[in-house]
Order: sequence, then structure tokens, then C-alpha cells
Amino acid sequence: MTARVFAIAQQKGGVGKTTLAAQLAVAWTQTGRSVALLDTDPQGSLAAWFAARKQTLNGSDDGRLTVASIGGWRTAAEVERAAAANDVVIIDCPPHAETDARVAMRAADLVLVPVQPSPLDLWATRPTLDLASKEKRPVLLVLNRVPARALLTETMITRLGEYQVRVCDRTVGNRVAFADSMASGLTVLETRPTSTASDEITALAKDIWSRLDR
Repeated sequence: MTARVFAIAQQKGGVGKTTLAAQLAVAWTQTGRSVALLDTDPQGSLAAWFAARKQTLNGSDDGRLTVASIGGWRTAAEVERAAAANDVVIIDCPPHAETDARVAMRAADLVLVPVQPSPLDLWATRPTLDLASKEKRPVLLVLNRVPARALLTETMITRLGEYQVRVCDRTVGNRVAFADSMASGLTVLETRPTSTASDEITALAKDIWSRLDR
């Protein structure tokens, strides 16, 4: 495989995995890379987002981004096929599906685990970390949907350190701009390119990429 492969995994639902996958995908296409998004979630949210994107852009996309819905025994083969044709592969793993998540993690260079800065989310993250550990894959925790409460966030970062995994230096805020952009098949990089939300995604994408060779 020639691409760098990321699995975005979290056994707990509702942490913003799909939104993060789409936002990062477009961020990396804007650096000139071709990106394949693989949607393994039966809900098909990424596929729906991409359909809306094609309608919004009406053929004006540069073709660097593709989305495919996959799952089950086909996952490993689809990842290999996508990796041979692209610079980046992002696998959006479904929650509560250990087998699919395990297959995706096994193919990944880096497992990104979004976590919201709350005690409940922190506790619920443990099974995902255990899965990655069993597959011997490196993990990067990403604080997502972070509210404007610095003390809580700092406390969570300290607690996450106890899990002995890396925590991304960049965080993503709990901003309406993300949901607004996704509704039309776009991202904040396109709908609000000069916003704080856009700056967060750009910084996050750079930080994640820099972790690949550490």
C-alpha cells in the first residue's frame, strides 16, 4: 500500500467521528493529496454527505476526494485497493462494532480516537484503546466538540495522560459551523475559510500528519 491510512474509531457513538473524517479529508485534499473516505458505518452518513457534496458543487470538485461504503469481509481488500490509488485513506469505523473496527485498525498507520472532554466519554474510550492495543496499532486521541470551559478540558487532558497514549496538541471546538457545513456536503474550510473552526481543522490536519513519522 502506498497511502497513509487512518482509522477513526470510537466504540462510543455521538462523538463526531464522521464530521471529523469529512473535515480532515477535505483539509488533506487542499494540500494536494488525493483522499479516499471509506464509510464502514451501516448508517451511511459519509455517503449521504458526499451525495450532498456532489449536488452542491455540481461537478466543480477537483476529483481528489472519493467516498465508498464498505463493511464486513470486504474491508481489508477495499482499504488495500484505495491505498494503491490514493495518497490518504480515512476509514470511518462504526460504533458498537468490534469486528469491523478491528479490521480497520489492523490496516491503519494511525488510529484516531475522538473523545469529548467529559468523564463519561473518557471512561467509554477504554474499549477502543484496548482494541487498538490488541492490534498493536499506534493511537492518537483527539479532543473533539470541546466546550468553552478551559478548566474542564485541561482536567481531561491530564486524565487522558493516565491512559498512556498520545493526545493531540490541537483540539476541535463545539461549533455550529461544523454541522452547518456538513448539511450541504461541504466543510468549514469551504463555507467559512477564515473562521476559528477552519483554523482548528487546518491545525489538526497538520498535527496529525506530523505524527506519522514520530
